[in-house]
Amino acid sequence: MGFINGRILAAGVLAAAALGLAGMDAGRRPADVDGARIAAADREPGNWMSTGRTYNEEHFSPLTQINDKTAGKLGLAWSYDLDTFRGVESTPIVVDGVLYNISAWNITMAHDARTGRLLWSYDPKVPRDVGRLACCDIVSRGLAVWKGKVIIATLDGRLIAVDARTGQPVWSADTFAGEGGWPYTITGAPRVFDGKVLIGNGGSELGVRGYVSAYDAETGKKLWRFHTVPGDPSKPFENKAMEMAAKTWSGEWWKQGGGGTAWDSIVYDPKLKLIYIGVGNGAPWVQKFRSPGGGDNLFLSSIVAVKADTGEYVWHYQETPGEQWDYTATQPMILTDLKIGGRTRQVLMQAPKNGFFYVLDRKTGELLSATPFVHQTWTTGVDMKTGRPIETKEARYGETPVLVSPHAGGAHNFNPMAYSPQTGLVYFPVVQAYMSYAAAASFVPGSRGTGASYGGFEAERRQQAAFAVANEKAWLVAWDPVKAKEAWRVPYPRDGNGGVLATAGNLVIEGTVKKTLAVYRADTGAKVWESGDIQSVPIAAPMTYTVGGEQYVAVNVGWGGGLAHVQAAAFRDLNVAPARLLVFKLGGTAVLPPAPPVRQPPEPPPVRASEAVVKAGGELFAKNCALCHGQQAQGGIKDLRQMQPETHTAFLDIVIGGSRKDQGMASFADVLTRDQAESIHQYVNARAREDWGEYQRAAR
Repeated sequence: MGFINGRILAAGVLAAAALGLAGMDAGRRPADVDGARIAAADREPGNWMSTGRTYNEEHFSPLTQINDKTAGKLGLAWSYDLDTFRGVESTPIVVDGVLYNISAWNITMAHDARTGRLLWSYDPKVPRDVGRLACCDIVSRGLAVWKGKVIIATLDGRLIAVDARTGQPVWSADTFAGEGGWPYTITGAPRVFDGKVLIGNGGSELGVRGYVSAYDAETGKKLWRFHTVPGDPSKPFENKAMEMAAKTWSGEWWKQGGGGTAWDSIVYDPKLKLIYIGVGNGAPWVQKFRSPGGGDNLFLSSIVAVKADTGEYVWHYQETPGEQWDYTATQPMILTDLKIGGRTRQVLMQAPKNGFFYVLDRKTGELLSATPFVHQTWTTGVDMKTGRPIETKEARYGETPVLVSPHAGGAHNFNPMAYSPQTGLVYFPVVQAYMSYAAAASFVPGSRGTGASYGGFEAERRQQAAFAVANEKAWLVAWDPVKAKEAWRVPYPRDGNGGVLATAGNLVIEGTVKKTLAVYRADTGAKVWESGDIQSVPIAAPMTYTVGGEQYVAVNVGWGGGLAHVQAAAFRDLNVAPARLLVFKLGGTAVLPPAPPVRQPPEPPPVRASEAVVKAGGELFAKNCALCHGQQAQGGIKDLRQMQPETHTAFLDIVIGGSRKDQGMASFADVLTRDQAESIHQYVNARAREDWGEYQRAAR
């Protein structure tokens, strides 16, 4: 069910072909998209046919009706209630007057893009206990469309094609098959090219072996698979690339999987017929536990190029050798041509977690530039002769806590960045943040977890966490990739700002942590319009399209996901409404329902546990809970310091009994006893009491 301007609509309303939608060509079926049409996307600027609009993933639109002179007239055209309080990170797709969108639990919808009328809704029925395996919320970053089909990648590993006309399934493939039952999940958007669907997966924090697979877009048959880290060396390697990579590992890494999941950015180059894979972090994080002899641990934190037809390795560039900070290279990549050193180069650009802006020759993998865009403590720069970061000694943490910047959430995370060919600038959200890292005293091979001890209760860790909160900064940056420097920035109060859209109307559009949608001049950063309170945070990237000669801007608004996951929040409540899809146009007059009332966090109950119990609970929290509920129990997908009295009462029923399984909080009875769960409860309550006084002082 959903709401459009206050009216309730039922799913599965009408077949798209019977609607006479503005923008739909006669004789063309819904989502009638192929590779030639995506490659020529600039000929159809009113459509948005893939996640980044073009194969280059520029998140740039040639549309100009909404521009730096008219944007002040923007207003809400229509909205749709997504009926979830979980994060929504997807960029909608629009083809010929139909908007396709995906929300939490992979629920997928088709709308009349002009009015918001719901055409159909499809629920793949993802088992709710899978939510426990999704370290960074039950999100999806988007869909793909191909020859009359909408292609969905589900959290539990299915690749599903549904009929774009009716929303009924056409085929389904199990992308986790043949990989030994590791706890994988999928949150990334599938990409489609030359009749192939490409998808990766996530799960490094729980111990998996990463890979990317290609499937036939018509049948769902698997065509090829490329693993991103080597497997058990006692068995034959899948290819020469895995044999090469294994030489950079030591110990028995394969028992934990090694990690390296490609959980987000995958880009296709139709000119070079290459696929670029952004590879993730190690499993576990702490290198001494996964590869005790050190080594680069290929292809962790790397960009890997493979042949589109076969998945055969071509080249790689490793951004963070031997990574142990969760510095993934899975962040968005953009392909373009730049004039560098007097000649035009085919380049790949990325601003990953580790805080460097990289420009690579996308044909050869040659490093052209690597420039820090935030203050760093883990390196002093990149050696351009070797391409390797120059690490600081203290960054290689042991059991003693070390404060490191960027933090595990990264200087830039999943949020799509945009490139404007008009200005030559790249736009993306940045956070300057710190994190207290320390290795656990021990780690059992084959167990789940990061191997880090980043949620304890000792005074040193609390002091470091307090410093991190006090010194966090965030901004929107315009980056010049040729000059390798910042062009302008717009500061924000803290982390949590969304993905970016750039347009030929000299605009940059971004959702903000202030619960607004903001529009800036692309050349200078001057603000030209900002919405009022839209009741939640648009962490997803906006997109734009036209129907019937009118230009619209659409954005999913729903706080959660990886940004909430790493949010070192003070004792406060964002007080957000349920997630919605919002669509704006010039002169729009629609209004949202009233915002929910401000909820004051309750005073935590007194701490009655001993210091030893609280300390033990802190260690267990770090291992089992901090990934979703925040370091030092600050923030996270749900801030446990702000539990209601009834939640305190039901704590063991939730954690051990699984009473909130349907909300994505499955039972932990397989890894925790009731006494251990209660010690975690006491730790969280102690943290809440510790921060309550600060909250009260701020309120006064």
